[in-house]
Amino acid sequence: MVVEAQPSVDRPSQRPTVPQLKAVPPIHENLTRKPRWFEALRSERGYIPLTIGLDIWAAFWAVMLALDLTNARQDPRPVALLTYLFIPVVIFVLYTRGMYKRKLSHSFLDDFEPVMTSVAVSSLAVLTTMMVLIPPLAPGTVIENQVRTAEVVVRLWLWAAVFFTAVRLIRSLCQRYLRRKYQFGSSALIVGSSPVAGQLITRMRQIPDYGLHPVGVLAEDKPADLDALGVPYLGSPADVEIAARTTGAVELLIAPSSESDEELSRTAQVAQNLGMRVRVVPRLMDAVGGGAYIEHLGGVPLMVMCHTDPKGWQFAFKHALGRFLAALGLLLISPLFLGLMLAVKLSSPGPIFFRQPRIGRDGKVFDCLKFRSMRPEDPNAAKFELKDGAAPGGVEGEDRRTWIGKIMRKTSLDELPQLLNVVKGEMTLVGPRPERPEFVELFEMQIRRYGERHRVKAGITGWAQVHGLRGQTSIADRAEFDNYYIQNWSLMLDFKILLLTVLAVLRPTED
Repeated sequence: MVVEAQPSVDRPSQRPTVPQLKAVPPIHENLTRKPRWFEALRSERGYIPLTIGLDIWAAFWAVMLALDLTNARQDPRPVALLTYLFIPVVIFVLYTRGMYKRKLSHSFLDDFEPVMTSVAVSSLAVLTTMMVLIPPLAPGTVIENQVRTAEVVVRLWLWAAVFFTAVRLIRSLCQRYLRRKYQFGSSALIVGSSPVAGQLITRMRQIPDYGLHPVGVLAEDKPADLDALGVPYLGSPADVEIAARTTGAVELLIAPSSESDEELSRTAQVAQNLGMRVRVVPRLMDAVGGGAYIEHLGGVPLMVMCHTDPKGWQFAFKHALGRFLAALGLLLISPLFLGLMLAVKLSSPGPIFFRQPRIGRDGKVFDCLKFRSMRPEDPNAAKFELKDGAAPGGVEGEDRRTWIGKIMRKTSLDELPQLLNVVKGEMTLVGPRPERPEFVELFEMQIRRYGERHRVKAGITGWAQVHGLRGQTSIADRAEFDNYYIQNWSLMLDFKILLLTVLAVLRPTED
């Protein structure tokens, strides 16, 4: 949610003095009192060492099982010794892939590909080393208890894949649980008085998986809406050292603001000298995607922005693949599809499919299909009115759902006919959810960047939906998540969204 900027008040009356800053309680004092050791765990300061330790443990047991199951310890050649090289090699490869850096919302699915690639590369490196250091035997030479080095490495690779996958999955699930249940994570200071600063605070509160807890705001003038956000004002950016020592913050987020670049740069340097991790929101944040990277022209850093072209060949391939998978999916679930058609027909009078005009790519209108889940509307019933700021969806007005309609809504089975929309080319599997024309006209006037969602085809599921933005939730939040998806699109992101959608369906909620 973007928080509107309000006129600031006079700075002298709002800026706290040093004694007032010292009276501000750290974030953990606002929570239930816990032992000191628990507070140390909650801050996740040992996250990187723990991750490295778990990876070493996984590599060790992969080596042990590979050696024992192939009897490689009995081979007089240094096969066992060289196999142990896998442990330092895989840790080094994981380090070069950036797997030991703290990243926001870094899930198991994000780890899977680089971890599996690192295991494969490390196994290949061990096999190559064996081939170089263990010379081939002369023809006719026989060694008692000799093993095939390739077999040892293949077993090592397979066991490492199993152990690393299990360790990363368990670690990810535990971290997610602890962040949601016990507010594990790092305390953060936010610099800036713009609406973006309020947006950062809101996202930290809404999504505990990020592991960030706002403990204070630094700005030249106190933002007028700060009290509503429940975060204390701790002075100007020049007070970052006092604020950091007072709150125990280890993260600093710098949002675009009225402060000069020189002052913000000095604040970032002070924070880094204190050992804080500094993150900066780029001023052109709407144009910056996940593929952006930094180059240097002399001593001047340049951010290179990667462009996502919805009209390019990548999206053409995405749509063709989606139509093929939708057709294949319809064929595989045809018994279920036909059974639901029969149940809808027998549940109440009316058509099997519910058709509703929706806006798709480039503003084109199409009929979005669903299984009909409700009885015909009573013409004398009161009309439904949408809540201000919320998106339409869910059960609007009188609950007219049939018995099969309730089941389909709860399990999202009513959305299956949209596979037909995908086969026809009107929709795709993953993309922003389509909206009704009358609401699109309203939202485009009220919601920032809402119309940019229509650069791509509408989808059955999307980045916003797998983050809980379904039904009558904030349309501004949906637009933000949808535009993030478009800006950072990749086939891997689509695959991740489809997996998360399956997990969401397995945890059904009323819709």
